[in-house]
Amino acid sequence: MTDRKAQALLDGWKLGNVLAADCPSRIILNHLTNRWGALVMVALATGPHRFAALRRKVGGVSERMLSQTLKDLEADGFVLRTAHPVVPPHVDYELTALGRGAAEHVVALAGWIEAAMPEIMAGQVRVAAE
Repeated sequence: MTDRKAQALLDGWKLGNVLAADCPSRIILNHLTNRWGALVMVALATGPHRFAALRRKVGGVSERMLSQTLKDLEADGFVLRTAHPVVPPHVDYELTALGRGAAEHVVALAGWIEAAMPEIMAGQVRVAAE
């Protein structure tokens, strides 16, 4: 009986529970789905970028926010940062294999949102008129 309880506990830890307040997967979910994280993932899904090119591609992001977002995504294992030993500094950012897998889902969600925009906007207008 104790063996089964212990195994159930271990299985629960492996899977996580994103709805639990203390689940670490919430932090990862936030990194991938916050405004800048999702947009950076979509941009990097098109291939490697240097910092300045990525900042231009993700309109509206500040240098500070882009830097923090890239650090978070790198720490999570989604982004690879490669610094080249040249002057001036040359740094490339690209998705890791794990990042490409995550980006597939983020890109799919972004695509679904784009396709559903007329319906979403109609709902927003309807609610605003109430």
